[in-house]
Order: sequence, then structure tokens, then C-alpha cells
Amino acid sequence: MKSKLFVICSIFVLASLVLSACGGAANSGGMKTEVGEGEGEVAIIAWPSYIERGEVDPAYDWVTQFEKDTSCKVTVKTAATSDEMVTLMNQGGFDLVTASGDASNRLIAGGKVQPINIDLIPSWSTVDERLQSAPWNTVDGVHYGVPYDWGPNVLMYNTEVFPEAPTSWNVTFEEMTLPDGQSNKGRVQAYDGPIYLADAALYLKFHNPELGIENPYDLNQEQFDAVVALLTEQRALINRYWHDAFVQMDDFMNEGVVASGSWPFQVNFAEAPVASTFPQEGVTGWADTTMMHVDAPHPNCAYKWLEWSLNPKLQGDLASWFGSVPAVPAACKGNELLTDTGCATNGFDNFDTIWFWRTPTAECSDGSGGCIPYSKWVESYVGIISQ
Repeated sequence: MKSKLFVICSIFVLASLVLSACGGAANSGGMKTEVGEGEGEVAIIAWPSYIERGEVDPAYDWVTQFEKDTSCKVTVKTAATSDEMVTLMNQGGFDLVTASGDASNRLIAGGKVQPINIDLIPSWSTVDERLQSAPWNTVDGVHYGVPYDWGPNVLMYNTEVFPEAPTSWNVTFEEMTLPDGQSNKGRVQAYDGPIYLADAALYLKFHNPELGIENPYDLNQEQFDAVVALLTEQRALINRYWHDAFVQMDDFMNEGVVASGSWPFQVNFAEAPVASTFPQEGVTGWADTTMMHVDAPHPNCAYKWLEWSLNPKLQGDLASWFGSVPAVPAACKGNELLTDTGCATNGFDNFDTIWFWRTPTAECSDGSGGCIPYSKWVESYVGIISQ
């Protein structure tokens, strides 16, 4: 009953996301020209464990000092998926959102976020140049946010079941006997969201080159149909489509799950015996941008947070906590929590090998046209998980 209710709710929520994905041209007006006195609050939509105030571990607190310095109280609404973030931004009442590429492009197209005046962000020049004008946060030279953090979607596996790291995502896509002599059926998970189709496309790009997949977010009808067929077959293997990092960690500890796509955060904090790897087919990933709502109720405090978010101490602490890579390279050195080897360990040099989340469009990323738009990804994903 719970699973059926989840699917029904998903259909209504995802349907609203289709409409936002079909939004018009990016809003290029309304850019602030100065930062005034703070309004006393800043309301942020964020991924779990992205904005810490020392409540879980006193060593990880990048909120308390900001509040003391600015008198802007930080309130956080946690969102478990990009689709939930888009829904919340559509509802309004928030100032900022830490959006991944599969949400940021939709928010820009839907006119839900405003351009950022980088002249009001003194630390902008310290941002990794690979992120400053990325296609998921910049349109026609206009910046719609401040880069925050990035990382890969890794293959997390149980080290007692896999004495050696799996070399392929096939342990999650194809039914097989695992090294412990048992089937993987019911023991693997997949990410809960339409964007997961890109992971399947990446798998087929490697194993079925005759399909001609070049970009996992730019799929023609034949390629898209192959992706849907693969995920339909995979459905029988899936223990859970996960979106809650803490639930996934519990599933690895108590529910017999042994392999899944995951974030470095779960690998760092899971009590189960786990490790992670980059399989031979490659990985998708996320590069998150702090974006400002077009009708932000506390714009001055929002700009103060945007600047604060780029300080090297915060950036290094966040990367250590989440197992990610800072948006500010200077944070890679001199941070006690991250250590001077942390950025290399977390994949600083892997940037060009990661297929970062993007919102699929009919125009394709190169403007050539003929690609399957996100609305169809949503439709097919709902059909798969409903089985």
C-alpha cells in the first residue's frame, strides 16, 4: 500500500515538474545593484547535511558565525531530490536553493531564479574556473547562481560481499550471482528520480556502442527506448529506489542491500562495511549552485550568504563532511578537517570524466534538436517504478 501511495504521489509531483521543465526563456532582469542591511533571515532549500550548524558534530558548523556576523538567521528546508527542490521553488517563500544541474536549468527556464550580480560577490574570483560559467548555472553569459560544491555518483558496495571492488555497474543492472554465491536480486538499489535514466544511458554508451550514444542527456528515440528497456528489466532487481541518504545507509546495514549508486556522504558515514568505486562505464555527478529565488523575501541576507558560502573554511569543511570537492580550490589546502590530501581523494582531478546532471531538452545540449525532453523522462520513469 505504501509503495502504491508513493507512486501516486510521485505522479502528481512529477507532473508539476514537467510543466516547469517546459518554461520559457530565462529571466534576465531584476539583478540587484547593491547589498543593503540584512532583513534578519535567509531561508534556504538544501540537500541533506549541506548546511550544518554543529548539531550533528560540533566540528562542522558554518552557520553560527554567519548569523553572528550578519544578524541573518538561517532557516533550512531539506529536500531529498532535485524534483522536490523545483516543487518548493515553484511554491515560493524561499530565498536560496542549492540546486544540481537537473534542477538549475529548469529553474532558469521557468523564471524562478534571478540573475546574480557577481560584482556584489567579492569572492567570485576565487571560484573554480571550471564552474564559473558552467552550462547548468549560466545562460547567454548571465550567471544564475554561485557554485557551492560538486562530486560524483559513485558505486557503493559491501566489502564483505565484494572482496574486490566491482569493475562494472552490471552488478546493479543485470541479474547475476555475486561473489558471496547469492543473487543480486532484491539486494541492489537505484537512485530515485527521472535523471537516473542518464546512468542507464551511460551504461549502454559503453556496452552498446552501436546505439551511438555520445551524451547520456542527449538521447534520440532509439537510444531512449533502449534505456527504458534496460531499466524495465532492472526493476525486478531493485530493493528500493533511494532518495534519502540516511535510509540508504540503514538499508546497507540492516536490509541486505549490497550495491547501489550513491553519494560519497553515505560512504563516509555508513555503519555497514562499505567502500566506493568508479566503474569502467563512468559516472554521473552533481555540481551544485546556490541560486536565488526571483521573489526572494530576504535578498540582502541572501547575498550575504552567497558571499559567505565561498569562504575557504566553509568550503573545506563542507567537502570534508560530504566527501565532495570544494567550489573554491583554495579550500584544498590548510583545512584541518579536509586535510591537504582531501581534494585529491574526493576527486578534484576527475572533473572532466564526470557526466554532471543536466536537464534533458528537445533541443539537445548542442542545439541540434531531436532529443527526448525531460517530460518524457519523467513519464517513462514513473511507468518503470510503478511496475
